[in-house]
Parts: sequence; C-alpha cells; structure tokens
Amino acid sequence: MTQAEIKLCSLLLQEHFGEIVEKIGVHLIRTGSQPLRVIAHDTGTSLDQVKKALCVLIQHNLVIYQVHKRGVVEYEAQCSRVLRMLRYPRYIYTAKTLYSDTGELIVEELLLNGKMTMSAVVKKVADRLTETMEDGKTMDYAEVSNTFVRLADTHFVQRCPWVPATENSDPGPPPPAPILVISEKDMYLVPKLSLIGKGKRRRSSDEDAAGEPKAKRPKYSTDNKEPVPDDGIYWQANLDRFHQHFRDQAIVSAVANRMDQTSSEVVRTMLRMSEITTPSTDPFTQPLSSNEIFRSLPVGYNISKQVLDQYLTLLADDPLEFVGKSGDSGGGMYVINLHKALGSLATATLESVVQERFGSRCARIFRLVLQKKHLEQKQVEDFAMIPAKEAKDMLYKMLSGNFISLQEIPKTPDHAPSRTFYLYTVNILSAARMLLHRCYKSIANLIERRQFETKENKRLLEKSQRVEAIIASMQATGAEEVQLQEIEEMITAPERQQLETLKRNVNKLDASEIQVDETIFLLESYIESTMKRQ
Repeated sequence: MTQAEIKLCSLLLQEHFGEIVEKIGVHLIRTGSQPLRVIAHDTGTSLDQVKKALCVLIQHNLVIYQVHKRGVVEYEAQCSRVLRMLRYPRYIYTAKTLYSDTGELIVEELLLNGKMTMSAVVKKVADRLTETMEDGKTMDYAEVSNTFVRLADTHFVQRCPWVPATENSDPGPPPPAPILVISEKDMYLVPKLSLIGKGKRRRSSDEDAAGEPKAKRPKYSTDNKEPVPDDGIYWQANLDRFHQHFRDQAIVSAVANRMDQTSSEVVRTMLRMSEITTPSTDPFTQPLSSNEIFRSLPVGYNISKQVLDQYLTLLADDPLEFVGKSGDSGGGMYVINLHKALGSLATATLESVVQERFGSRCARIFRLVLQKKHLEQKQVEDFAMIPAKEAKDMLYKMLSGNFISLQEIPKTPDHAPSRTFYLYTVNILSAARMLLHRCYKSIANLIERRQFETKENKRLLEKSQRVEAIIASMQATGAEEVQLQEIEEMITAPERQQLETLKRNVNKLDASEIQVDETIFLLESYIESTMKRQ
C-alpha cells in the first residue's frame, strides 16, 4: 500500500462519510486487521463512535470482519474497494445509458446506501421519478421493478450474503460475529414481489391541505404495516460486472479506431454473447462459432455470412491478436483474447504518456524498444535514425522516469564495464505500476484543488444558494417578474462572474478526475490480468 493510495483513500472517505469514518478507515488501511477495542484505543475515539463508523464502512463493503480461533472479531479495510468510490459517477452514467433514468436511480440508490432491499429501492426510485414528472403523472412500482429485474438478469446488481437460518434447538452460545453465506445460483435470483402502487410526491397539495405536522405523517402508505415480503434479502451493485462492461467498451473502441465500425460491431456482438458466460477474470471468452455470431448480430445490421467470415478472418490475422481462431467447427470457432487486448491498451496508454511528456522522437524510441525487446544504445541510434547525443539524452530521460529499464549482461564474472552488454528494454508491468502510482497522486491533487476552490469561495456559494432558494419559493407563490429581478440583483455582476469562473474550474477538475480514472481502470485491469497469469 503506497502513500499515494492511502492519501487518496483518506480524501475519498472524508468527502463521502466525514472525519470520524475517515479516521477509522485510514487507521485500518495503515495497520491491517484489528479488534474493536484496539481501534478505539489507537485512534483515541470513543467505543460508540468506532462502532458507528465500522457499521457505516461494513454497510458500504469498505471493511470486512473475521472471527479468529480465540473468538476475537477483527476488522480489515478494503483499500481497493475504497478507491472504487472514484468510479461512482461512471457506474451511474453506465446504468443510465443502458437502462434509462430508472436504472440510473436504482444504481445510485444502491451505491449511496451500500445495501438495500428490492422493495425499498423500488419505492424510493418511484418516488424520486414521480417528483420530476409533470403534475398528475406518477411512476408505477411495476415499471421500476421490471428495470430492477433486468439489472439482476444482466448481473449489474446482486444479492448480498446473508446469515443462514439455524435450528432453535442448538444449545451452544451464539457466535461472536455472524457468518454470511450465499450460493452462486441464488446471487441473481430476484424474489417474487407483488409491489402494487405508484410513486408519491414529497409536497403534494392534498398533504398541505390536511395541515398535518410532518412528524405525524405516516412514512409510507397504510399497506406497509404488513411485513415486507423481501425482508432480509439485501442487494448491492456488482462493481465487477460494471468493470467487465468498461473493459468490453474499451476493446470495442480500440477495434473501431484500428479497423472500422463493422469490425467493432462484430467484436461487440462476441463480447455481448460472452458477458454472462465468461467470468470477468478469465483471459479468454468462451469459443463462439461463426454461425452463432451471425445469428446474434444486431437487427438491421445487413452484412452477409460471407462478409462476416471475411471480417472474422481479418480480425484473427491482425498482429494485435484481439480475436483468435480456436477451431473449424460451425464455420470456425473464435475467441477474444482479453489478456492480450488489455496488454495492447496498457501499452498504447504508456506510448501516449511518453509522447505527451517527452515528445514524438522519444515515443519513436519507446515503440522501437518495445518492438525489438532488447537494444543496445548504438542499435537504438541506428534504427531510430536519431543522432547519438540526442538518442542518449532521450534514453536517459525515459530511464530516469522508469519508462524503460537497463539490463546488464556481463561476458565475464567480474562485471567489468568494457566486457558487459547494456541493453535497453521495456518492462510493461513495472512501467504500468509506476504510471498507476502517478495517477493516484494526480487524482489526490485534483480533489484537493477542487476542495480548495470551493472553500475559498464558500461565502459566495452560500449567498448564491440563499438567493436561489428565495427565488424558488417566490416563484412557487406566484411572485411578479419585477420582484424576482430585484432578488436576482442581490448578486452583483463581479460576483456572478466569479461564480461562473468557479463553476468552470470545478467542472474542469471533475472532468479531469474522470479522465484520469479511465487510465487507472485500464492499468489496474492489465496488472490484475498479468498477475493472475503468473
């Protein structure tokens, strides 16, 4: 665990959950697994606050617990899961793209609350959608429920492990912590619920007419007095499935850039056919026959079987080897080599960084060393057609930046420089790790800069929010245009310009965070795939 990762985890925990949860979370990340009382003692926090902080972290899958032989429960932070909070906007946007606004709100609720029952999610989402609709229109529970079922069928949401039912006749004492289990077949099994009803608005005219105090209003309708049918069956967002979708999108985009749109559509079809059958950690997809791929092409995509076979042959013969041929039955069996695809994407990212940082001539040398595997300095000068002095300078720049490495091969045991070959090579795995570390530092800097910008303009932001609230309340009561204009003039022209600048800067920082996270995702996926193969 590097200092950059710990700092980023600290910033994310503080931003999402506040100081106490951040203090406990970072302490567990630094020290590893610890029991409750040791955490309270080391952090100087009261036992009650530590319990509440751990409840929040466990609810959001950021901390796990395990019972040791002596019956002591130890808590351990999941640093990789904390870093996933960076990707929350991307998960939500993906759900919106695939399953419209309903899917977006379902995933957003699950990410914000950690774990929820299906009935609670459906009611909350229906209420939120109803509030955004025109007067007189409501969102039906059944419609939200159908979208939830579709998300479960495509594995974007999954059940949480639960405590198995035990017989009451067991005379022994209860375990110090519950043991949670779930079987593979139950993970995406949606309970049969008959959720009948429509979303409710928070402030409707009939509620206001009743004049009933807010505290005394029932939280839900009267039919909720009955026990909830899915009580105890909790759901969470399946982040691995989202990562699989991001990886597939990156591969399709790379094929489209290298070849054409039709090739990318063929690869997209193959990935879509394999998304449920192939685990996200496998290096290859399941073999698919040419006939199966032809039948699964999108409706209205008019290409003949012969043209499809030509495209598959072209993809299989490509030097990048994204697609491979594994047999001849069924018109030819084809697989997608996910590991090689991730390797190519990581290499392209490294090349891009070298070009942006050191220039096009350095990028030429980098690609040359990548292609030839090992080269002496004289060979680099000759192959790249760059003068000796410049080539030496560029090689040492990349060497000091850890983009390339130097390998010594001695002719004699004494390692005398005159009798030693010095070969330049690119270790993609170590270069990817180095770049990943820099990406973590960059995101931490971006978050700190965004927080600084917001803090510097805190007074102005609060004033703007107050004015907007006054205008909204006056519009609701039917105020005249002149009155609204007077309220708007409370913010002067220089202040308005300052607000615009702040908004533009914060939007730039947010966009930069998302872009850096895309690079982080590619590098992490490549490193994970490579480590599993070793």
